[in-house]
Amino acid sequence: MNGSRPSFSDMQKKLSIIIPSYNEKKTIRELLAKVREVPLAGVDKEIIVIDDGSNDGTRDILKDAEGIRSIFHEHNLGKGGAVQTGFRYATGDMVIIQDADLEYDPANYPRLIAPILSGHADVVYGSRFVGGEPHRVLYAFHYFANRFLTVLSNIFTGLNLTDMETCYKVFRREVVDGFKEKLVSRRFGIEPELTARVARGKWRVYEVGISYYGRTYEEGKKINWKDGLAAVWHIIRFNCFA
Repeated sequence: MNGSRPSFSDMQKKLSIIIPSYNEKKTIRELLAKVREVPLAGVDKEIIVIDDGSNDGTRDILKDAEGIRSIFHEHNLGKGGAVQTGFRYATGDMVIIQDADLEYDPANYPRLIAPILSGHADVVYGSRFVGGEPHRVLYAFHYFANRFLTVLSNIFTGLNLTDMETCYKVFRREVVDGFKEKLVSRRFGIEPELTARVARGKWRVYEVGISYYGRTYEEGKKINWKDGLAAVWHIIRFNCFA
């Protein structure tokens, strides 16, 4: 599993960028432009967009987009279902998850992949709660809920993460290959499930600070308090029973 790790500098460098998308007509063009434009010296980019049953015109935009691979779900399977599809199609030596809503800026990619490229990390989490990068000030409830869920997850996994629920998770290829066929979460339970499986694999995990441009519910934010309650069960489930 993780017993022998070849020097990453000796491997071909390609970053697979998995973008789950559901009704993101307002942001998907700009997001794809940002992903294409971010400079990654010596690293090729593979952009995979999973349209998760959009009905707002997002699909039409993706069908005309160049330089990406678009995969279309006929029915909405949730973020977890879209991530699972993306993992199956990704061919890069590194894999990152990117939301389509512009809350997370692709300009963070160089710092996110740096610990993997240097050979220090197998997995990197982008934390919204460390570092000096810009953060939009929004809901206090979300802040405290995120911190609570992260602490609860840490108790079970033994990790000392500051932001378990972050979208930005980067994996070396062999990490993804080790768990992609085991994933079962459909909605936002994918975050605690991924964290539990990474911890169980005893992979080397690093965190780096990232910028965060959160959006309001009026602007299209989808996660809600029900997902927060469900996350408590997912943390217990994937650490104790899965």
